[in-house]
Amino acid sequence: MMKLYPLLLVSVLASGCVRTAAKTTPDAPPLDMPAPPPREVEPTETETPQPIPLVTEPARNAPPRVRPAPRENPPRPAEPAKPVEPPKIEPPIETPLPVEEAPRPPSTLQTTPTTAEGEVERGIRASLSRANLDLNRIDYRLLNADAKTQYDTAKRFIRQADDAMRAKNLVFAKSLADKAAALAAQLGGK
Repeated sequence: MMKLYPLLLVSVLASGCVRTAAKTTPDAPPLDMPAPPPREVEPTETETPQPIPLVTEPARNAPPRVRPAPRENPPRPAEPAKPVEPPKIEPPIETPLPVEEAPRPPSTLQTTPTTAEGEVERGIRASLSRANLDLNRIDYRLLNADAKTQYDTAKRFIRQADDAMRAKNLVFAKSLADKAAALAAQLGGK
């Protein structure tokens, strides 16, 4: 039974390959191509229109120029130049604002509760110190161009995180500190 399958397969494949050429009818005439249509081009002899004259502009009466008469007076001796005083600017009069309209310092948006603020700052400082330690172990001169760019970026993140901590923007500072620590760890080979 096993021997029948290959024999059956070969017979099926061979039956499809009996004819090697496509069927053609030798008595069919080749397709005739129609002749191209005649080219009849009519010359266009139309007269070109005459140019239209430009619209004349109304005449303008310019006032005559008056030339100053020559001076007959002898020139005066030059007087010493007087210093030009700047115009006096009076400071605007400040009117006291009512108590309810007094300007208030902008309040910062705190996303962390004040009780957890100290803990968040400690975590940020720990990330920054880890990043600084990792970066201090790296010899900047031995880095290739891409690694130098990463090193400089990590240093910039550290500076920006310090600035954000001074501004009490702890969420942004934490994000920057984490990025700086990650870059420094990758550069350090961890």
